[in-house]
Amino acid sequence: MNIVTPPSSLTPAEASQQPRPSREEAEAAVRTLLRWAGDDVGREGLLDTPARVVRAYEEFFAGYQTDPVDLLARSFEETDGYDEMVVLRDIRLESHCEHHMVPIIGKAHVAYLPAGRVVGISKLARVVEVYAKRLQIQEKLTAQVANCIQDVLKPKGVAVVIEAAHQCMTTRGIHKPGVTMVTSRMLGAFRDDPSTRKEFLTMISGQRGTGFDG
Repeated sequence: MNIVTPPSSLTPAEASQQPRPSREEAEAAVRTLLRWAGDDVGREGLLDTPARVVRAYEEFFAGYQTDPVDLLARSFEETDGYDEMVVLRDIRLESHCEHHMVPIIGKAHVAYLPAGRVVGISKLARVVEVYAKRLQIQEKLTAQVANCIQDVLKPKGVAVVIEAAHQCMTTRGIHKPGVTMVTSRMLGAFRDDPSTRKEFLTMISGQRGTGFDG
């Protein structure tokens, strides 16, 4: 006779080895949460909610299905010697807090100093998107984006700044709307050369001088 261990008794390592639940199991889990919240899952307005939530989760967490390294695999050498900073500013960012599973909404600024090769700029934005569409904390997300670009492109330096609002503190808990969290990750020349770092921070601020100086 096969003995199935209840999910609640699994260690984190054991849980990670479990097969992915089916769509039907995922929808059943949503119904359980709706019942726990105190609503009637049989009423008209909620009949299709479990299926809608599962489809939404497929979109929210699509980043688990993509390897960000593959996005940067194709780069180009025909740059006519261009070796100045490449900056993408104000990349829209939508993620979810891994502690409360509520939205993190903000923007990312990404830069790198080419070392002979460049990559299509849309790929940089896609790297941000792939990591963002996973359960995250902002500090880890910032480091993941910077480390991936550094490891694959091997440029002279990488800089990533993320500014975002976390609904885990704006719509629940401490209830402090209007608060923005700012994180940064500087590698290579952006960490070692203050003038390079200042140039980047000035470019993303859109004006002379920035609160990031120092």
